[in-house]
Amino acid sequence: MLPATLGPPLASRPSSSHQGVKGLPGPPTPSRGEGCDGAAGGAHLGCRIRPLATPLPPSAAFLGGPGEGPPCGTGFGWAGEGPGTSSKNRRVCHATARLEMGSLWEEFNRLGTEMIVTKAGRRMFPTFQVKLSGLDPLADYVLLMDFIPLDDKRYRYAFHSSSWLAAGRADPAAPGRVHFHPDSPAKGAQWMRQIVSFDKLKLTNNLLDDNGHVRTYPWGGQCRRTRCAPARSGSCPLPLFPPPQIILNSMHRYQPRFHVVFVDPRRDSERFAHQNFKSFSFPETQFMAVTAYQNHRITQLKIASNPFAKGFRDGDPEPW
Repeated sequence: MLPATLGPPLASRPSSSHQGVKGLPGPPTPSRGEGCDGAAGGAHLGCRIRPLATPLPPSAAFLGGPGEGPPCGTGFGWAGEGPGTSSKNRRVCHATARLEMGSLWEEFNRLGTEMIVTKAGRRMFPTFQVKLSGLDPLADYVLLMDFIPLDDKRYRYAFHSSSWLAAGRADPAAPGRVHFHPDSPAKGAQWMRQIVSFDKLKLTNNLLDDNGHVRTYPWGGQCRRTRCAPARSGSCPLPLFPPPQIILNSMHRYQPRFHVVFVDPRRDSERFAHQNFKSFSFPETQFMAVTAYQNHRITQLKIASNPFAKGFRDGDPEPW
């Protein structure tokens, strides 16, 4: 069961939203400091990442009975919970995530990353990919992402100075949604075996987009239609994860966040929901949502580094 503090149960939400995933708070203001408070129930998740000064010890990180274990001591990993890590379940507190293609992200970040949003939805490039370690190989985990505004401003691009300028207060917040990795839930061993890629995630500026609605069933569950048949079985072992449409406002800045959620098998798992997730935030993945690229250097870098932009490199104007 997904944790209770990551809002109402998944089955009760009309669409995939921050309020609908237990444990994930609404969009907070990202911390600019070196650490932040992620204690039980408070979970300030938009924090900067600090590399480990001390390597993760190969200790008995997964002691305790099924679904539990004594709280973690000091906070290991690159998550943004800071001191609050001490309250985390041992099945998540030692989890670490390394951003893949970090050098490419840094290159874009130096120029000011822009991500296209369209009515139909556009995939991100660079793709958000991480390599996980420190999970319990035998435990089940759900992986998901959300996007939080970096500030309360709307921007415009000044071509004469090749820079972004604040152009007033932000537009009303778009409906908050989360994107579940389609392989969720899966064992920790599976997640750690290979790079986790959110290549199916799409960004849209369509406020009327209905691709995040969740179909629920009388027995209170949800079903991924391609994986089981609730009409026949009456129950479904897998939740229905919404299609990967994240709604963003154009000309606003966002910070992607990545969350690892331990699927707690205990019947009273909601009591421990604040202990069962860990969040990661990589500052170099911040971006400006746009409907068309503003900085020509971003356009050139995307064409040069995106394998699907071969048509542009060959002079073919086909979109990618």
